[in-house]
Amino acid sequence: MHLSKAIVAAFFSVVLLRGTLAYGQLTPTFYDQTCPNVSSIIRNVITETLVSDPRIGASLIRLHFHDCFVNGCDGSLLLDNTDTIVSEKEAGGNNNSARGFEVVDTMKALLESACPATVSCADILTIAAEESVVLAGGPNWTVPLGRRDSTTASRDAANAFLPAPSLTLDQLRESFTNVSLNNNSDLVALSGAHTFGRAKCSTLDFRLYDFNSTGAPDPSLDTTLLAALQELCPPGGNRSVITDLDPTTPDVFDSNYYSNLQGNRGLLQTDQELFSTPGADDVIALVNAFSANQTAFFESFVESMIRMGNLSPLTGTEGEIRLNCRVVNANLAGPDSMLVSSI
Repeated sequence: MHLSKAIVAAFFSVVLLRGTLAYGQLTPTFYDQTCPNVSSIIRNVITETLVSDPRIGASLIRLHFHDCFVNGCDGSLLLDNTDTIVSEKEAGGNNNSARGFEVVDTMKALLESACPATVSCADILTIAAEESVVLAGGPNWTVPLGRRDSTTASRDAANAFLPAPSLTLDQLRESFTNVSLNNNSDLVALSGAHTFGRAKCSTLDFRLYDFNSTGAPDPSLDTTLLAALQELCPPGGNRSVITDLDPTTPDVFDSNYYSNLQGNRGLLQTDQELFSTPGADDVIALVNAFSANQTAFFESFVESMIRMGNLSPLTGTEGEIRLNCRVVNANLAGPDSMLVSSI
């Protein structure tokens, strides 16, 4: 699509300012001289991990989403609790849900060995998101790089800005507007990342039994899928049981997510809201377009991923290049401070 290519090109011509969507200091060639193998190192870790964990690609792209939605793409999600840092990992949208941190540790350790003190944790998440999509059969794109890592985290901001699975469409739109993303095209395209990965019963069981405190299931949920999910997630059952976000092709990045919405088979409320909300003609039209034309979905997804990756990055002398993604450099100690001790 010529329009989408023009939009992507436009991102490369605007100026990047902290707190805006502008683009400038980030560049795809940022590590060409200092760490030319950065993408292949990250890709190899994902490839090896996929052998035993087919969920990891979806988990890694989710880490990138949840990082960028909280004060920008700065690696703050990766920080552990300390005396001075209240970790975002225990925010409502991440606690016992966000995963893949150990895989990021492995990537960081290998990169520290190959290119010491060079590649930021924020960029690792950004590259890992793109590589995860490609390895699942989705589109590739040129990733703007050069982010630096924050030295703080904000659980309060994570609780405030991460979209919950029970949001209405209006609330979803507000959550995207709050971080300066478009509340229709970015919303619908980025939601398409739910074309692979898993979700726990805890994120959907309210749809099965007591939707909106009605004492009944969500009427927008396909009855066959409802019965299967009620069997998987019975009242009082294990709420940590997982199920496929896309039962058609659960580990493939494709447009089946949107076809599922058309058949009332969106797993999460936030998924089905895109198609079943009365009067939401703009987002419904996008769902229909992406279902009918996977290329259109891929192109829009790439545009929106670039937009999201440009949310308030730290560049230049801001922040730091963390040597351990879990800990700010000031809290590292001893001669082995450049080693990731958790591996």
